[in-house]
Amino acid sequence: MYGLPGRIVSSNTANIAFPERDCRNDCTGQGYTWIVFELTLSSSFSAAHALVIKGVREPVHGHDWQVEATFRGDSLDEDGLLLDFHALEADLEAVIGPFRTSDLNASPAFRDLNPSAEEVARLIGRQLLDRLPGHVSLARISVTEAPGCKAAWLPEGHGDR
Repeated sequence: MYGLPGRIVSSNTANIAFPERDCRNDCTGQGYTWIVFELTLSSSFSAAHALVIKGVREPVHGHDWQVEATFRGDSLDEDGLLLDFHALEADLEAVIGPFRTSDLNASPAFRDLNPSAEEVARLIGRQLLDRLPGHVSLARISVTEAPGCKAAWLPEGHGDR
């Protein structure tokens, strides 16, 4: 069962109550996790790739990849921050920097992977997960390879690290 912000959201693995509606008194003790803060960071890089689709390799072509990462947490640090945007930018750059102006097929990161937008999103997301402090989670990472063509990876609750 899913809902809009301000509603309780349930799935097989988690129950989330969004803070726009204060239902803490209604939901106490029911296993709900309160997501209070979200940060979203965007970046981009240019890279080429060639997918293998049904055994046929397409021609190498380039994209201006747009990356959007959303982070969640329920507490702020002593400076009133969930995360420092500058630190997040540095972490994201450390992950995507090696892909800039490269052929993803030639990248060691994609040695055993077809560099689809889905795999690019998952690879970037997994590397970002390793850099996050314990009070913050990666809610979603999306990659747009061309206008109207976006893939997202949602790591929470899927055991896919």
